Amino acid sequence: MSINRRPLLAGMLAAPLVARAQGFPARPIQMIVSGPPGGTTDYTARLIGPPLSERLGVPVVIENRAGGNGTIAVMPVVRARPDGHTLLLAYCANLTGRPALETNLGYDARKDLAPIALLIEAPQVMMIHPSIPANTLAEFIEYAKQRPGRLNYASSGNGSMQHLGTELLKNRTGIDMVHVPYRGTGETMNDVLAGRIQFYMTTPPPALASVRDGRLKALAMASSERHPAMPEVPTVAEAGLQDFSAEAWFSVMTTAGTPAPVVDRLTRECQEILQLETVRQRALQAGAFARYEDPETLARRIDREITGWTNLVRAQGLSVD
Repeated sequence: MSINRRPLLAGMLAAPLVARAQGFPARPIQMIVSGPPGGTTDYTARLIGPPLSERLGVPVVIENRAGGNGTIAVMPVVRARPDGHTLLLAYCANLTGRPALETNLGYDARKDLAPIALLIEAPQVMMIHPSIPANTLAEFIEYAKQRPGRLNYASSGNGSMQHLGTELLKNRTGIDMVHVPYRGTGETMNDVLAGRIQFYMTTPPPALASVRDGRLKALAMASSERHPAMPEVPTVAEAGLQDFSAEAWFSVMTTAGTPAPVVDRLTRECQEILQLETVRQRALQAGAFARYEDPETLARRIDREITGWTNLVRAQGLSVD
């Protein structure tokens, strides 16, 4: 009698993965954050970390590893043991923007990381300095067209949503502005308020007071819906620019090859945490919306955005500044 050894071999290979999944979590969870303390990425980690710790029954240790445009945070997760005990709290630029801009990052977000869940989306408000004689997005576009290369726009770095989102605006409208990358929102806002930067988009909280007291003019919300913190500011569609979106988003990932039952457990916990009203309200306070997506949907989002941003990078002739 012959024996089919292939199912037997497959079962032997799968046994250690099943054992690891059944024993999860076996120790504290390390959550590596791709941004510095105080930023939205860090805020998201501290929004999700404590309730995740409570639900898993082990500490979730948050570790900020800013720098290298996210690479310093991503690589330890890529190289970690695939057992779900090392997580990445990632900004979308780490997964889609930067990979579209550079081919030698050392990781492929689609192959080296396993999606767990989308956590929040943060729409960007488009703003200009009040010295510019424009009160609507259409008026600003016309003003910029008459001054090619003479206006500056700021971003939080190459491949960020601010960078690529503004380049998308340039591509869609034919305006020409000079990119000035910064490292932090505080430094950026100082130059925007001083008029050294004429155009800037960011989440509402850092800009709210300056818009309300007239030091900046808000033109449009780069999303499909108005923001509750700035209900008077129209969406880009309402401002005349159709099919345009520049929303930053933040997700939790882990190492590729992590057993499916472990990913499923983490995904389920994140989904339930995002349904808590306290969590949803705290996200709104940071200018964001709690928006869950499962691993498959998030994987499609990553793939779609890498393709889209790569096409934009080529069309605009972008490179690292």
